[in-house]
Amino acid sequence: MLGTWINVGTVLVGTVVGGLLGERLKPQTHSTVTSVLGCITLILGIESAMKTPDALKTAALAPQLGFFLVVLLSLLFGALLGETLDVEGWLHRLGQFAEKRFGQSEGDFGKGFVTASLLFCVGPLTILGCFQDGLKGDYSLLATKAVLDGFAAMAFSAAFGWGVALSAVTVLVVQGGLTLSAGAVQPLMNDVMITAMTAAGGIILMGLGLKLLDIKQMRVANLLPALVLAPGFVALCNLVKPGFFPVN
Repeated sequence: MLGTWINVGTVLVGTVVGGLLGERLKPQTHSTVTSVLGCITLILGIESAMKTPDALKTAALAPQLGFFLVVLLSLLFGALLGETLDVEGWLHRLGQFAEKRFGQSEGDFGKGFVTASLLFCVGPLTILGCFQDGLKGDYSLLATKAVLDGFAAMAFSAAFGWGVALSAVTVLVVQGGLTLSAGAVQPLMNDVMITAMTAAGGIILMGLGLKLLDIKQMRVANLLPALVLAPGFVALCNLVKPGFFPVN
């Protein structure tokens, strides 16, 4: 779990630096920083959403279309499940609880926590890095992610304040859980499943980017169940028709 601890550390350091800097910024500068973060998040989301499994690049048209259909269905059913469970509401209530607990003003503290938590835990480096760290003890991907998250935490805390620090707990729980369970989960996963999770995560990041840019105020957290449903749908397709999604 060394990669996760490094990541937690960079998020906290970035939050402190950005928080101290943000107190000296004008409101207009805060808005500009938020817009820049939205653009970057949107680009990262598009890049992840466009990923295609290597095994399908030379496959017939049906598996390729089936892959995109799997991602679509996982997001649609994930949204329905997320709305039913009110995942976004739970995260916001947790943020509000932290606001009161630490005596912070209502608003940006919770927004910083929710937004940073989603960005730090949904991207492709989270899944691949945790598997690599848990199975091989190689934390190089998570170390790279940690550096990126540190700079992102700096920018987010400059825009939203100290609530970003609470996202370090989310990183510890999510990445730590994935790393510790990698040995049990890895035999059940394949390249197509992991890429389906990555593509679904990319769509979620795109929604987060649109939200930061004030283009569309989506309840992005309610899409998170899609990350679990995507590999499940891939497995279901191969169960109904063995070999439908070829694996390298």
